[in-house]
Amino acid sequence: MNLLTPYIIPFSSPPHQSNVETMMQSNRLSDSSFLRPQPWSESVASTISAQPETQRAPTSVELLVQGQRDWKLRDRLPPLEVDWEKPYDPENPMDWGSRRKWTYVALISAVTFNTSLATTIFAPGVPELMAEFHATSDILATFVVSVYVVAFIFGPLAFAPLSELYGRCVLLNATNVLFLAFTVACAVSTTLPMFVVFRFFQGLWGCVPLTLGGGIIADVIPPARRANALSGWQLGPLLGPVIGPIAGGYLSESLGWRWSFWIVTIIEGVLVILSLAILRETYGPTLLARRAARLRAETGNPGYRSIHDEASANRTPSQVFARAILRPVKMLLRSPIVVILALEVSIVYGYLYLLFTTFTSVFSGTYNFSPGAAGLAYLGLGTGFMAGLLFTGLLSDKLALRLAGGSPSALKPEHRLPPLILGAFSVPIGLFWYGWAAEARTHWIVPIVGTFFVGFGVLCVYMPVQAYLIDAFAQHAASASATNTVVRSLFGAFLPFAGPPLYGALGLGWGNSLLAFVALATAPAPFLLLRYGERIRSSPRFKLDL
Repeated sequence: MNLLTPYIIPFSSPPHQSNVETMMQSNRLSDSSFLRPQPWSESVASTISAQPETQRAPTSVELLVQGQRDWKLRDRLPPLEVDWEKPYDPENPMDWGSRRKWTYVALISAVTFNTSLATTIFAPGVPELMAEFHATSDILATFVVSVYVVAFIFGPLAFAPLSELYGRCVLLNATNVLFLAFTVACAVSTTLPMFVVFRFFQGLWGCVPLTLGGGIIADVIPPARRANALSGWQLGPLLGPVIGPIAGGYLSESLGWRWSFWIVTIIEGVLVILSLAILRETYGPTLLARRAARLRAETGNPGYRSIHDEASANRTPSQVFARAILRPVKMLLRSPIVVILALEVSIVYGYLYLLFTTFTSVFSGTYNFSPGAAGLAYLGLGTGFMAGLLFTGLLSDKLALRLAGGSPSALKPEHRLPPLILGAFSVPIGLFWYGWAAEARTHWIVPIVGTFFVGFGVLCVYMPVQAYLIDAFAQHAASASATNTVVRSLFGAFLPFAGPPLYGALGLGWGNSLLAFVALATAPAPFLLLRYGERIRSSPRFKLDL
């Protein structure tokens, strides 16, 4: 008897044990193997009609008792597990066509570019805003820029696990609309406290594409091709903070600081329309849960269950929700690898935002750049980012496959780490170069060339770490990325406050040298992870129940 056909027991005799055993032989199915059963009442009627005419018809009480027995028997059966079709399933995001996959990568990159653009496009207009609202505090001037990144500390802790409960698409589309609304609110603010509050919420909704982007890539791109996709996605969020000050400098000079937000609003409006029209759910467990629910509704059989639901089968919805929300925190508290990589990225990320917030004052004060021309100082970082993207994007997958002996199935997360070694030394080299060139007042191009090495090193740190976390925590890639985003945003939000007093006390030369020495102190981390990373991941002591 097919497992999907309702089990009917004649009323004249009890159920046979052999029939029950037959029904319990198989418990794993997919959509295509599903055979629509007759409704239970019709099956019962057909069974009754098949009885010999000499048998009397069962009474209503007998029907009720027999029906209760049937449902109890059905409840004892193993669940009917719903999985993807093999070797191809059109609903499986991993099996989508390349054009569709890369359309998603490009769109997510564009959305993340715009939310990252909002981080710094406003920076050159800060003096104008402070003058309009009659504020003079240097700390407050830094805070109105960095409060956007402060929101990145809190948002990922909620949004990443929520995406693993309810899916990526609905969360991304909803927060894109909210980001658009609060960008408009920033543009029309009439007081400084109002602006700061709206700016915080703009960052809260703006952190979602950066939080979920890595998870979406993990949903649709297989590990052997993932580095190229990650490079394409990161092109947006890394160029955004570089292009922002350049565009913002000229916008604030010609149209005023509010137009920095109107430009972001216009771009976001177009992207919201495209996202609503194109994006569909990519998270496999969510799609399989929907398929199982559809089968339960179509068949009336409550036994259908996604293969990913086993861990939560005996938990209440509130327990499942709490478990998901606490997942990133658990990773941070109990995984040494997550902590080490988060600190490695956070230090260079904090340096990056320190440079973002001090370039204008350094090049305006030292080289007498106008606000618009000061934005050009970011081009060194930008070209470094591009070089780093090309390097990691073109070589990372090939190098990882070579370390895996040419077999994609033998790929390990540690095979992603070699470029991290180059980044660990490139960042301090760039800081030494930039600091002492600016201190000596050499030609302005010399310190900008130094920032090229900083930008290149940041990419060589960031990309391998992102790829490592996605490969190591595939199903929970969004939560793993969220832990990284939270810690690095903490550094990015508050380390810039140290810039003015640091340079004031030590000067540009020794101030940047101090930053470089701290970066050098973290250089052994990639060597340790290459040697001991797999042992730590597989150790029962650090095994995470996610």
